[in-house]
Amino acid sequence: MLPADRKWADLMDNYDFLISGLNDDDVKVRLESLEKLMEEIRCGKMVRPEAGIDVNNHIHTFYSFSPYSPSKAVWTAYQSGLQTAGIMDHDSVSGAAEFIEAGKITGLAVTVGMECRTDFSKTPLAGRKINHPDQVSTAYAAMHGIPHTSLNKIAGFMSGYARERGKRNRRIVENINQIFLPYGITIDYDADIIPLSKSREGGSITERHILYALAKRLTENFGRGEKVVRFLKDKINLKIPPKLEANLMDAGHGYYEYDLLGVFKGDFTARFYIPAAAECPDIREFLEFSKSIGAISAYAYLGDVGDSVTGDKVSQKFEDDYLDLLFEVISGLGFDAVTYMPTRNTLEQIRRVKTLCERYGLFQISGEDINNPRQTFICNALRQAEFRNLIDSTWALIGHEKSATEDIRKGMFSLRTVSKVPDLNERIQIYKKIGMAGR
Repeated sequence: MLPADRKWADLMDNYDFLISGLNDDDVKVRLESLEKLMEEIRCGKMVRPEAGIDVNNHIHTFYSFSPYSPSKAVWTAYQSGLQTAGIMDHDSVSGAAEFIEAGKITGLAVTVGMECRTDFSKTPLAGRKINHPDQVSTAYAAMHGIPHTSLNKIAGFMSGYARERGKRNRRIVENINQIFLPYGITIDYDADIIPLSKSREGGSITERHILYALAKRLTENFGRGEKVVRFLKDKINLKIPPKLEANLMDAGHGYYEYDLLGVFKGDFTARFYIPAAAECPDIREFLEFSKSIGAISAYAYLGDVGDSVTGDKVSQKFEDDYLDLLFEVISGLGFDAVTYMPTRNTLEQIRRVKTLCERYGLFQISGEDINNPRQTFICNALRQAEFRNLIDSTWALIGHEKSATEDIRKGMFSLRTVSKVPDLNERIQIYKKIGMAGR
C-alpha cells in the first residue's frame, strides 16, 4: 500500500516505486500504479515503447503461478512491444477482470482464458502420455476468448475441482517432507505455501507453488551457490541440467528460487508426484461447459522433446508418435482449436501440426507459456512469414471475445455463426476485422 504520509506527486520520479506497486497485494494499488506509469508515458517523461507485431496468448499471473500480477503482466507485455496479450491461468479466471482493466489503461488489446488438466481416460487416448509430463490419460486443455459475461460461471464450475486439488497438494507436501526430513528440512502447506498464492481471492495453488516454497526453504538453509548445488547432487541425488547448474552456481541474480524450481520440475518430480484424478474434469464435460459459456476450446500441443530447443528440458516422448490419432480424437470430441508454442518445438513439428489443423478445420492459436522471470514475452519465431497466420488468429480471437461478450451467439464457433460462415479461414478474416476495429 502507498504510505499514508506520501502522495503520488512526491513519487513521480521514482519509477521503481511505481513498478513495484504493480505487484502490490491490493488490486487498487496495482491499477493505480499502472495509471501513473501510463501518465508518465503520455506526458513524455518515460519513453513510449515501440510496438511491433508480436502477440502472446498464454501469460500466467500470480493467480496461478507467476512473478506477475495481471497489471504487471500487461505492463511487461506493453513494455516488450506486444500488440496483444492473453492471460492464461491454471484453474482460475480470478485475474481476468484486472487484466482486462489493465489492457484498457495501457491501450493494449487483451484476451482472457484458462487452462486445466482434463481426464482423457474414456477416450481412445486412454493409457497414453498425451501432453502431461507426469501422468498418462491426462491432458491440458484451454478455454480461450472467454466472454466477459461468462467469467463468474467458471468459478462455480472449478470450485469442486479446486477442493480436490487442495487435498492432493497436501499429500504431495507430505511426500516431499519425507524426502527432506532426514536433513532437517520441511515445508508447511498452510504456513509456507498458501501465502505464496492468491487462493483467498480465487487463485489456484499448483505444484509450482509447492516447489517454490521448497526452493525458498533450501536457500534459507544453505544460501545460494555451490553449497545448495552440492546438497542436491550428493544428498538428494538430483541430476541438474548444465544450463540450470550454471544458473545455480551464480548466487548474485534475482531469479534463484525460480531456477531451483526448474531443477525440481525435472527428474525429481517422479519422486513426490501423486497422479491427479478427482481434480480433473472429464474432457467431454470440459468441452460441453466451454461451449455453453461461449469460449473457444483448445487442445495444447506439447510435442516430443529431443535436443531441447530451449536447452533446459528433459528428453521425453509425448504426442508425436500418434499425432494422426490425436487429431482424429480431438476433432471427434469437438475441440475448436489447437494452441502451440513455436519457441518450444522444431519447425518440422510445427509444420506437421499446422497441416493436421488445416485438415481437420481446427483454429490455430499461439501461446508461449510465461510463468518465469527469465522468459521473454516476445516469440521471435512469430516474425517468420510461416507463422503470420498466428497473428491473424490472435486478432480473430480478440474479435470473437468482443462479439461473444455482447452475445455468445455471435461467437466465432457458435452454431449460428458456423452455419452462416462455414469456412474457417473466412471466419478468421471476419473476426480479425472485428478484433482490430478501432486500433
